Amino acid sequence: MRPVIDSPKTPNKHSREAVNVEIKVLGTGCAKCEQLYETTRSALEQAGMDPGQVVKVVDIDEILAHGVMMTPALVIDGEVKSTGKVPNAAQIAAWVGQAAG
Repeated sequence: MRPVIDSPKTPNKHSREAVNVEIKVLGTGCAKCEQLYETTRSALEQAGMDPGQVVKVVDIDEILAHGVMMTPALVIDGEVKSTGKVPNAAQIAAWVGQAAG
């Protein structure tokens, strides 16, 4: 079996790389909003990406500007990926990976 070599496609667990993707969790601070924020950070961490790039948006005007009527919501590169629920970490990592290209 060949060893896995660290590359941008296979990040090292110990290094956290920032991806050029805008990630926002929209919500006013309810329990599900906090859960989505933590799940998103965890998904990035598990994928070897920098969890510090997740931005919490609590301003109702900004939330509405995204066309979101139900929170929590996850926005990746300006595209609303989820509203009203907390997707699992694997789904979030897949969306971020697709956006990162």
